[in-house]
Amino acid sequence: MKKIILQLLKKNYDAILKNWSIKLTLAFEERLSASQIRTFIESTLRLLFELIETGDFSLSDSYLLDTYSIFNKAELNLLEISQIFSQGRYAMLTYLEKDAPKNYEPIILLGFLDEVIEQLFARFSMLYQQSRMFEVMKDRDALAAKLEVNKQYLSNILHTSDHAIMIVDKNETFIEWNKGAEKIFGYTESEAIGKGSSLFLPHGKKYIDELKHIQYVVGKLGKSIVLDTERMTKSGKIISVQLNVSRLPSNDGQYVGRSIIIRDYSEVKKLQQQIDQSEKLAVLGQLAAGIAHEIGNPLAAISSIVQVLQRKQNDEITNENLAMIRSNIDRISKIVRELVDFSRPPKYEESLVDVTGIIKTAIGIVKYDKRVKNINFNTNFSPELPALQAVADQLLQVFVNILINALDAVKGEGTISVKTRCDDDNIFIEICDNGCGMDEETMEKIFEPFFTTKEVGKGTGLGLSVSYGIVKKLNGDIKVTSKVNEGSCFKIILPTENRKEAE
Repeated sequence: MKKIILQLLKKNYDAILKNWSIKLTLAFEERLSASQIRTFIESTLRLLFELIETGDFSLSDSYLLDTYSIFNKAELNLLEISQIFSQGRYAMLTYLEKDAPKNYEPIILLGFLDEVIEQLFARFSMLYQQSRMFEVMKDRDALAAKLEVNKQYLSNILHTSDHAIMIVDKNETFIEWNKGAEKIFGYTESEAIGKGSSLFLPHGKKYIDELKHIQYVVGKLGKSIVLDTERMTKSGKIISVQLNVSRLPSNDGQYVGRSIIIRDYSEVKKLQQQIDQSEKLAVLGQLAAGIAHEIGNPLAAISSIVQVLQRKQNDEITNENLAMIRSNIDRISKIVRELVDFSRPPKYEESLVDVTGIIKTAIGIVKYDKRVKNINFNTNFSPELPALQAVADQLLQVFVNILINALDAVKGEGTISVKTRCDDDNIFIEICDNGCGMDEETMEKIFEPFFTTKEVGKGTGLGLSVSYGIVKKLNGDIKVTSKVNEGSCFKIILPTENRKEAE
């Protein structure tokens, strides 16, 4: 990923330089000369190339001093300087997003570059603040008001960031905690300050070893570290995060703590999982097409022979056997079509459908399943559901697949409830059971092709994948909640943008 970002930035170097220069000239031409602007932009881009490649922010020390000198002479405050960095950030991200390769999600590339720029500006902000404090000590009365303004700028930047920004001292306790950290982890500043650095560490040896590794790399070796991992919120929820940790030195270069910038990576991870799922579907689509061709042709030939034999046979028993053979051939053909449908549904003709009627049909079908023994079906249908423009057979397939999943969960005895409702935007169908339930690991995989918890020969793992694909085609969603030994609930959401008013 670093290599891709570097290639894109270097490829668009001249365009970025020109774009950034124009913006700075328009905003600061009275205080910064053309040569100062060009020098600053060129040195910034060179440093970013090095930081992306090495991750060593100690390389930025000389750059920060030179940059501070330029901006200090121009009498720029921290808010104005933050605008300069932001304009450069947008200049780079525009081309990065525009030219990102198809196999790389732009949001991931943008997120990585954002972290580098944010860390660089955070270091500049610290240098800026330290320099201002030194100037105040020399001429406190004259610069006191200016110092207060700059401190407020810095505070606003740090505390309004959506990212968690915190500082751990050399005794491994938190001494700084911003609003972003409070938002992500749930701990207020008063709750976090003074607590140990393991405050939001999940339980387990893995995370203890991870913290020791961070302490060694940052504290002993003096290097920065970027790490994708997990952390635990105050409520006990485990979330995916990206850590960016840097060493904080004293005036004499000794280790006095580390700065930590944490980004909630949950949404990015979900997007990546969706990309992975799409890639699986694409591969399986090719496989399904091949299987359909190889199986479909022999089945057609066998079916034709059976039909010929049926016409020539007068024996009743023989005809019954031939009818059974033909029925099983049709069943195999249907399975092949389902295999193709789940990744590349054919263009069935849509029509105005009654969702409630389709659900009732699905329940009627599964009631005759051999797994139904002492099962109670509870239904509560809203009379206000609008009709939708959809393929009736596909919706029926969704409901049947989920109901069959519920049959397996209750193991022939229990309760399956079906409830519907709607609002101005969506139709909601809930199918719940009081069966065996699922753990979190299983719930994460249930919509993956060929994943099944059933015994060999009792399930293909395609039913829920097919259902998921059909609902997504309708711009809808399927959400699942479940507890082991308590049951599961599948919530199907269909947008009413597909609704049609009955004439």
